[in-house]
Amino acid sequence: MGLELFNTFILLLLVAAALVALKVRDLITASVVFGIYSFLMCLLWAEMGAVDVAFTEAAVGAGISTVVLVATVFNLKRKSSD
Repeated sequence: MGLELFNTFILLLLVAAALVALKVRDLITASVVFGIYSFLMCLLWAEMGAVDVAFTEAAVGAGISTVVLVATVFNLKRKSSD
């Protein structure tokens, strides 16, 4: 019962993070929410027993990809000064 509740909670958080990442207008916020999404996927993979996939998701998805996305957003040049 407790494990099913945990899985349901993580899945609901995943859906919420995906919707927030799609709806938010700020690119930095979207990048951070994408990192949160990857971390939640890491938790789900680890709970299912796929520790190698969870470790890869944590390293690549929540770690490197988030850092690269945030660095890219900081290096973007705006056309207008609003």
